[in-house]
Amino acid sequence: MPLKWPHWAILIPVLVAAFYFFYPKIENFFVFFPQRTFDFAPESFGLAYENAYFTTEDGETLHGWFFPGEKAQPVILHFHGNAGNISHRLDLAQPFLKRGLSVFLFDYRGFGKSEGRPSERGLYQDGMAAYEYLVKKKAILPGNIVLHGHSIGAAVAIEVALKRSVRSLILESAFTSTKDMAKTIALFALVSPILPANYNNLEKIRRVPVPKLIVHGDRDDIVPFPMGQKLLEAATEPKFFYLVKDAGHNDVFTVGGEKYLEVFAEFARNGKIAGE
Repeated sequence: MPLKWPHWAILIPVLVAAFYFFYPKIENFFVFFPQRTFDFAPESFGLAYENAYFTTEDGETLHGWFFPGEKAQPVILHFHGNAGNISHRLDLAQPFLKRGLSVFLFDYRGFGKSEGRPSERGLYQDGMAAYEYLVKKKAILPGNIVLHGHSIGAAVAIEVALKRSVRSLILESAFTSTKDMAKTIALFALVSPILPANYNNLEKIRRVPVPKLIVHGDRDDIVPFPMGQKLLEAATEPKFFYLVKDAGHNDVFTVGGEKYLEVFAEFARNGKIAGE
């Protein structure tokens, strides 16, 4: 006799299919915490800047601030994390500008004054559009652009580094993939084995040819420190690692202080750090 399955078993493939169909929306809900309003302005930091509006490949208008530094110095294209907006990154831009570096801060779709809703594919398109703005509108040479990605911004920086010519890549507090991150979160730990490896930095970084600096705090309570070490192991040469002792996830540059800024600026200019 043919084996008979219980009626409820028929629902299993339906539930699995539904899960994979809706999972991207679920992931986006737990990943992104955008803020539309600005809490700070460049003027409050005494910074000279230019408003930037540019359009993505799929037609979304994004907003950013370009802070000009010394002409001979590299331009830092910053990809921020999953919360807030560019007004919360002004304290990061200020010390870079003091070292002569130009800085471009922009908001992903759905953040600040940028249109649309964030998603993995959307963020990658946003990153490409920001790069094209610098090259085409600001006439910045690709070899003078340093990509700096923090947290989820590291995934955007890696994607741009794979598809465009740049000077170098700096990853800060970066994770290996959202699948690996799910293992660290109680709500998703049990289902993590069947989740897709979205934002797969671990796989992608193997193919990034330019110099890479990976920065991580040893007290990061959001992205475990070993993930930074795994990214370093997977990356091809030239690669460098800078550990910031006692730093968490969002305070690396403040805890790291002057030493962090020196390492950052040296790598941006020379593609290496002292002693390496």
